[in-house]
Amino acid sequence: MKPLNSPLEIGVRALVLLSESHPDALDLSQLALLDHAALHSGEFDGPPSLHPDLPARSGELGLKRTVLEQALLVLIRAGLAELEADGTGLVYRATERGPAFVDVLEAPYVLRLRERAEWAVHQWAPDIDVRATTQSLLTTPPAPMTSRPFEGPRG
Repeated sequence: MKPLNSPLEIGVRALVLLSESHPDALDLSQLALLDHAALHSGEFDGPPSLHPDLPARSGELGLKRTVLEQALLVLIRAGLAELEADGTGLVYRATERGPAFVDVLEAPYVLRLRERAEWAVHQWAPDIDVRATTQSLLTTPPAPMTSRPFEGPRG
């Protein structure tokens, strides 16, 4: 199994986002976009990005959905998230165990991720149209790489 962008890594990131939005649910499109915004927050006038700017970073948004679905299944099997239907379709929600699990994670990367998730869920996402923003990210050529540094190594 590849360690980077694996269902395990994306699952931890998804659980952090679901825990931050708890008890509200998120759909797959919202989760994919929030994950992208949390990792590349500097690109969206947020805190310094967790991952470095790469010329093809918008491509990762399109590829992320399949692995994200696999990651969410892992979270559901572990009892950390649940899938339910609402008036808009299928949505994912952290169970009561989800935020408690995130609270015991102490790695520096996870602590920085939690800060970005809080920003993405509560400050950035309320004002965006998920479909339009995703379409824009997928069709707009990447901006020149900024000199704004990302926040160091993942570990």
